[in-house]
Amino acid sequence: MLMFLFLVLALAVVVGGVTLAVVGGGESAPLQDAAPERLQDPLPADRPLHGTDVESLRFPVAARGYRMADVDDALSRLAAELGERDARIADLQSALAGARAVRPRTDEPGAEDGR
Repeated sequence: MLMFLFLVLALAVVVGGVTLAVVGGGESAPLQDAAPERLQDPLPADRPLHGTDVESLRFPVAARGYRMADVDDALSRLAAELGERDARIADLQSALAGARAVRPRTDEPGAEDGR
């Protein structure tokens, strides 16, 4: 019987303490919802990308990892830049091949005389 009274008294103390903590403990307003983080270091739009731009790119962490929209935007920009560079390299390589085909060979004998 004594143990039962002790348990009831302990339960009453715990319930009272929790009630006081929840009801009477909050003098300040409840916490505001945190604003979602946005990408702070976007890729520069005014110049071509450099390796350091990609290395310094940091995505804010969301509830389940990274914000997919930020990652998708960055990957789209990188894909476009790489596509432009690949096209430029292909143009330069074809121009170089054309210039080599038209240019007279200087290592053949008589090529310098015009014969």
